[in-house]
Amino acid sequence: MQHELLKRIILEQHEVIRRTKIVPRTISLSSEINQVLTGIRRAGKSTLLYSLVKQLVANGVDWSRIIYINFEDERLAEMTAADLNDILIVQSEMSAQKGFFFFDEIQNVPGWEKFARRMADRHESVQITGSNAKMHSRDIQTTLGGRYLEIQVWPYSFEEYLNAIGTPHGDTELIETVAYGRVRAGCNTYLEEGGFPESLRYPSKRDYISGVYQKILLGDIIVRNEIRNSNAVALLVKKIAETVMHDVSYAKLYGSLKAIGIKISKDSVIDYVSCITDSFLLFKIYNHFSPFSERESTPKYYFADNGLLNLFITDKKSALLENAVAVWLKRHYGDELCYIKSAATGLDIDFYIPSEHAAIQVCLQLNDQSSDREIDNLINASACMPDLTRLILITADEVSSNHPDCSRIEMMPIDIFMLNGLEQPKAL
Repeated sequence: MQHELLKRIILEQHEVIRRTKIVPRTISLSSEINQVLTGIRRAGKSTLLYSLVKQLVANGVDWSRIIYINFEDERLAEMTAADLNDILIVQSEMSAQKGFFFFDEIQNVPGWEKFARRMADRHESVQITGSNAKMHSRDIQTTLGGRYLEIQVWPYSFEEYLNAIGTPHGDTELIETVAYGRVRAGCNTYLEEGGFPESLRYPSKRDYISGVYQKILLGDIIVRNEIRNSNAVALLVKKIAETVMHDVSYAKLYGSLKAIGIKISKDSVIDYVSCITDSFLLFKIYNHFSPFSERESTPKYYFADNGLLNLFITDKKSALLENAVAVWLKRHYGDELCYIKSAATGLDIDFYIPSEHAAIQVCLQLNDQSSDREIDNLINASACMPDLTRLILITADEVSSNHPDCSRIEMMPIDIFMLNGLEQPKAL
């Protein structure tokens, strides 16, 4: 690898970082430990690394010690694992002091894992980002041997979104009428447009989000997995979007595609769904009552960001509401998040958090038949599951009901939930 080219790429990246405006996020990184940032494309992983670089420079680290390389740079397209060692040589040429290494999308270089492990074994300061199947939790510990801390990065949370658009949302604002109105307005927009950080810069956020989706579909799913039937994958994503809020089997997805003339095998459907989830576009949650051997048979799927889901559905606010709740819970509780469905007991609970002993239902509007059904489900769950201590109903905005058992239910509007989580907020 030409050392002068590597130096030029590094110096050009320094200028990019200097010019980038950093919006504070709730995620904090440390140069004292090696970290790998995973997650969907355009969630802000690179900007988080930029933020850490700026912290280092502000604390007196010279730019010559900052080795930031974006491996999606087309000039590095032919880079091999053998070339990676040249990065260490270039760093020593740029500074006599130890470097701080930032490797963006390094999984584009085949065999990068051994180099990353060697860097950690040398006690170098290394930060890595990645956006595809090779960067999933199930593989990180295997490929990197426990040497790196994984941090999954999502698009903006609602709190981060309000920070980014400059809308105050402290305890005072959640009580004061006009200020809370601005928070509500921000919530309505967030539910429809999602939280991709760069989308805020674009007049047409939908066009930007569509572009992100196409990049994920074509680059991270179809090309990377060498899928020939790209139309089947695109239609499969659309069919999964239509199932949000409901459990769905591979057989049902297969039948949906077959009904519209897509001729692929059931095994292909299973493979394609795996590729889609590996791209971080979707995540799945499982039925708490399903035996381990049957967990995969009927999961519920949700999109990593509401803006992506909104590309595929029309006037379905209930799905956007539930997807936003699912994303918040997944970010905070990870694989513990599940749902409850039992033919034997008739239970049908949107979300269950065992460690919190909490059953959660999502309902667009109160005081109608649907809300009564959701409350009845929660009451029945508490009767069937004695360990349940919290019954929670998340709504679009209302927090009161005429249901006779509503006093046993904690009711939260979606904006307050996304700001406070399962804590009962003062504003209520």
